[in-house]
Parts: sequence; C-alpha cells; structure tokens
Amino acid sequence: MQNPLVKPWTGPFGGVPPFDQVKVEYFKPALEIGMAEQLAAIARIVANPDPPTFQNTIRELERSGRTLDRVARVYGVWSSAMSTDDFQKVEQEMAPRLAAFADQIVQNPKLFERIEAVYEKRASSGLTPEEQRLVWLVRTNFVRAGAKLDAAAKKRVAEINQRLATLTTQFSQNVLGDENERFTVLEKEGDLAGLSDALKSAFAAAAAEKKLAGKWVVPNTRSAVEPFLTFSSRRDLRKKVWQEFVSRGDHGDARDNKALITEILALRAERAKLLGYPSHAHWRVEDSMAKTPEAAMDLMLKVWPAAVARVREEVADMQKVAAREGQKDPIEPWDYRYYQEKVRKQKYDLDENELKPYLQLEKLREAMFFVAGKLFDLHFAPVTGVAVYHPDVTVYEVKDGAGKHVGLWYFDPYARPAKQSGAWMNAYRDQERFDGDISTIVSNNANFVKAAPGQPVLIGWDDADTMFHEFGHALHGLCSNVTYPSLSGTSVVRDFVELPSQVLEHWLSVPEVLKTFALHYQTGAPMPEALQKKIEQASRFNQGFATVEYLASGLMDMKAHLVTDRPVEAAAFEKETLGALGMPREMVMRHRFPHFLHIFGGDGYSAGYYSYLWADTLSADAFEAFLEAKNPFDPEVAARLKKHVFSVGNTVDPAEAYRAFRGRDAGIGALMRERGFPEPKKASK
Repeated sequence: MQNPLVKPWTGPFGGVPPFDQVKVEYFKPALEIGMAEQLAAIARIVANPDPPTFQNTIRELERSGRTLDRVARVYGVWSSAMSTDDFQKVEQEMAPRLAAFADQIVQNPKLFERIEAVYEKRASSGLTPEEQRLVWLVRTNFVRAGAKLDAAAKKRVAEINQRLATLTTQFSQNVLGDENERFTVLEKEGDLAGLSDALKSAFAAAAAEKKLAGKWVVPNTRSAVEPFLTFSSRRDLRKKVWQEFVSRGDHGDARDNKALITEILALRAERAKLLGYPSHAHWRVEDSMAKTPEAAMDLMLKVWPAAVARVREEVADMQKVAAREGQKDPIEPWDYRYYQEKVRKQKYDLDENELKPYLQLEKLREAMFFVAGKLFDLHFAPVTGVAVYHPDVTVYEVKDGAGKHVGLWYFDPYARPAKQSGAWMNAYRDQERFDGDISTIVSNNANFVKAAPGQPVLIGWDDADTMFHEFGHALHGLCSNVTYPSLSGTSVVRDFVELPSQVLEHWLSVPEVLKTFALHYQTGAPMPEALQKKIEQASRFNQGFATVEYLASGLMDMKAHLVTDRPVEAAAFEKETLGALGMPREMVMRHRFPHFLHIFGGDGYSAGYYSYLWADTLSADAFEAFLEAKNPFDPEVAARLKKHVFSVGNTVDPAEAYRAFRGRDAGIGALMRERGFPEPKKASK
C-alpha cells in the first residue's frame, strides 16, 4: 500500500488533508520520501545545461518540494495538537534530520550559483514585480542561511542547526509534559469558593477526563489558570495554581528546561558569528521591519516606563481593596488578577462574571464570521464529509460574495492531553496560482476547557480577544491573492505578521458585534447597552499589567539573544535582567524562559517576541483609520486594508504595504492613546 501521506490530496475543494488515514508510523517514511523527491528535483535543476533563468531555476525550486510540504503540514498538526508518546519519538528522530536536509539545499554551491545568476539579472529579465520579489527572497534566505560560507563554516552551521532542532523539540515536549501531568486537584466544595457555576462545571469535566470523579481539576493551561486566579477567593489555592503554571519546565527534574536554554542560546550566538553577525538578535531582526535590535529595543523601552508607572497605580488601588478585606500582606503575583477584578468592579462597576454569561464560544465564532463578511466579503458555512484528526474539529467552507470558493477553515477549540497549550493559526495549504489556481486551507486552534454535556462553553474577555486575534491570522491566509506559495498569506516578516491579527481584535468590542452575538446563555438576551458602555469605559483598565507582562518577556528575549561573551544561565539572567529593568515584584513575565515556547520551542520568534508591540503600533494606527471614517465597517477603508495588507502576502515590502493602506507611516501615538499612556515627549533641539 502506498503511504497515504505521500499521495496528492484528493476529495472536495481541490483536495483535503487525509487526516483520517494518518498513522504515526507513516510519518518517518513519508518524510524520507518527500526529502528524497525534493533532492532529486534540486539535482535536476543543478544539472540543467541551459543558462539559469527564473523559469528553470526559481520556479522549479518553488515546486520542488510539493510532496514534502504536504507531509510536513500534517506532521506539524500532530506535533502541536496530537503529540502522543509514540509521535514524540518520531519527532525526536526526525527533527535533526529535517534540519540537515534543509542545510543540504541551502549549502548546495551549484544551486546557489544559479540563484545568484538569476538575482543579478532580475531587473533586466522582464520579470514581474512579484517575480523579482521572489528572486530577492530566495537569494536572501540562502545567504542568511550560510550559502556563501566556506566548507568548514557550512559544516559547523549544519551541525548547530541539527543540534538546535533536537534541543527545541525536547524543550517543547518537556513543556507539554508538565502541562499534561502537573495540574491542581480541588478536593472539596470549599476549594471552589468564588468560582462561577460554569467554571465549576468545566473543572469537574476536566477531572472526569482524568478519572477523578467527584473532584475538580484546574488544567495547567492559560485558559484554565487565568479564570481561576481571577475568581478564586482561596488565596492558598491561587498560589498553588499560579506556582504550577509559572514553573512549567522549571522543576529541577528530567523535564527541566534551564540547561537546554543555556545551550540553545550559546549555539544561536555561535551560528550568528559564523554567518557574520554580532549576535543572534542582529541576524534575526535584519530581515524584519525593525531592521536592528536597537530599533526594536528602542520601541519597547519607550513604552516600558509608562507601563511600569501604571502598574504602580494599579497595585496601589488593589492594595487598598485588599486591606479593606483584611489582607495586610503585600499583593503577590497570585493576587494580581483577583484584586484587579475587584478594582474593576469598584471603578467601572464591571465584573468579569457579569460578562462571561454573554460570551459563548459558539456565538463568538459566529461573531468572527460576521466581521469577516462585513469587512472582507468572506462567508463561512459548515461542511461535512471532510476528514478531521480529532472529533473536536469542525470544518467550514469559505466563499466570497459572488459565491466563489476561497478556502477551508478548520476549528479546534478544546484543551486535551497531547495538545500544546495556547492558541495558534496554521495553514495546511497556501493560496497560489502558479501551478493552477490553488485555494488555501487554514485552521484556528485554542485550549478552552469543555463544559459539561449540553452546556455552552463560556469564556473570559481576554480569551474572546485571543479568538479574534488568531482569526485575524486565518483571514490573512484566506485573503491572500498572490502567485507563488513562498510569498503567500502569512509568509511575511515577523513584526508585520501580527498586524492583521492584532487589528482584528478591535472588532470584538464594536457595539454592533456585541449587540448581535453577545447573548446571555440562559435567556438569549443581548448584552445590555449599559454593560457595553462599561466595557468601553474600562478598555484601558489594567493596561499596565498587560503591557509589562508582555514587555518583560520581549525585553528578556532580545537581551538574552544579544549576549555573546558568556553562557546565559536562565534563572540568574532572569533575576538580574528584570531587576535592572525595575520589574514590579507583584507580577511575572507572561512567558518565563523555562516554558517560553515562542523563542525556545523553535526559531520562529527568537529575538522576535518584540514583534507583537511593533505590529501593535501599526494595528492601533490602522484601526484609527476606521475611527476617522466614523464607521468600524467603512467599506472604503476595509477595501484598502484588504488590498494592501491582508491580500498581498510578501509580494511587497511591508513598510510600503502599510504606507499604501494608510498614506503614511505609523507613529507610536495611536498605540499610546489606545493603552491610555502618556505619549513620550519629543526631545527639544
């Protein structure tokens, strides 16, 4: 029998992933077949006796890895959402082999000679702007990966890449292990003090899944931990749940990640030096909008003082409430969300428990579809008969206003063992039209705790915001309108890719959206206007906490990747760096190093976590275009946003794309206004 992972996808919508045919034992041979096919295709490109052209070199390179790409997309789903013990063994073996394979291509001197020849003549070869951009991108990626190095340096870079692949895979698996196997059991009714019926029900369901009938379990994931910390009146249990969550990967046991972090950072620094850069941060940021680590740091440090000052105000407010309730001790990190919620109730008469009954997971999904229709004329309808990898997953067809098929959207919302925590977007297939008109397949993934049978899943405002964020990434993929897959959808620089996701968050609180989809789960009544008004008035509440929590992680990431002269010991570096920054003692980083998957579970966001703030300067400014038009669904502004930001992929420079949408560059003003921070004073001449 032919391995089903290797075959071209069949079925409706131009073919769909064969999720129903996957067996873990298929992955290794399928990846090996895909790698062999691509190397054979590369050999044919190199052996071509004709002079190098865009047609016989770049286009052929673009189509050379079709089989491997299909296999790798399914492999990636198992890595993030179905990471069972047997799969993890395959991943440990294949991660370094896949890294070595990638280096085999970029270090092929004859292939690079052909790419360089096409690059040198790109402006005089009659290529379209998109083709010229693709040539530039391919050549840039090869050079940045070491194509110009001598043989000894190439060999060492390849060794480093293989070792890093092993280490980052182990890091991710360690975090997943701590999330699966370390959780908090609530033994008796008294342990539930302060929790809503919906939370109690969800934690009971989580306990039942773990065969702990009659008890309650707080899973060790953000979407479970944060509501518990917000509402539980049991300070002792808040501390226990908080410690379990912030200590993932940091227990001094077989799954402790601190030694891995030291080695990962050292290897990245060594690789950067071999590639001719002062540090890993310089190498990583060079091909972003920021261009230099200094520019990224400058933005973060402009915002940091205002955010820390706001935290001081927030803590003072909370300390007063705590004192009135008899807690004389200083606010601790496990108290922050609990007392912040009480302050919000006091200042704005807004209670998260008052919001939650209106925030049903399914209704929010409908709200996202509504926004996609109003902004981009994209319309979603459920489909059946499409294979999924887990019963939790649902599939929707996406069409434009004329009824033309645009793509598929898969939704996987629930937490479960073997699924990494957090929320993310995947593309199972990129939009393209260079080998025929191929539509995209995207997915959104979350980790909500399932409700009891027959009950709706009620989520917090932050989780609803995250849903819109990840759906923004999905829309970025669905709006893509390019020729070549390497330039498609979300294949853009790291500090631009978060613009579509972060700008979409703004539509969650639009009155028309809340009025239509924020419906009480028991009565069906829409959220009252008075409650909507409270949300608007409280929109800048707690921005100190949210900004410092994020920025601490961003600054730590960048500073660690600028170190080149000594080993970085995670615990000491965290203490020393946050101390120098003046990190408020009442809180911790959003992602402590031992579980910071963005930067140590792979290379993607390393020295790049700053990108959320960079993109937020753009997204805050972008939404102000709708405010200026006095209509959050203004068709002219929406059309410009789709044309210049959501649909162009990487076919144009992102700074040019943003200027084409907005007519100018974005400053920091909109970001500071949105967060309620004073704008930094301009230096006098």
